[in-house]
Amino acid sequence: MCLAIPGQIEELFDNDGLKMARVNFGGIRRATCMEYAPGAAAGDYVLVHVGFAISVINEAEAARQYEALKVSGDLAEAQNTLRVPEAE
Repeated sequence: MCLAIPGQIEELFDNDGLKMARVNFGGIRRATCMEYAPGAAAGDYVLVHVGFAISVINEAEAARQYEALKVSGDLAEAQNTLRVPEAE
């Protein structure tokens, strides 16, 4: 199943001309490509799919998406995917 996981942008940065962000997914932080959500800012919530922010959402929608993952039983799978070590 393909999932988009809600997270909050902690910081934005540039990686060789690529717009990136450090996104917090409930304590798990990952570098995320922001090219598909260029207007996003630190503090915003985004939906992330395979390392790409695909949509900016509000905090209520992020909470709703998180709860939907939890209820459907997909939250553990999503968190395990996020726990894969980041490439340096």
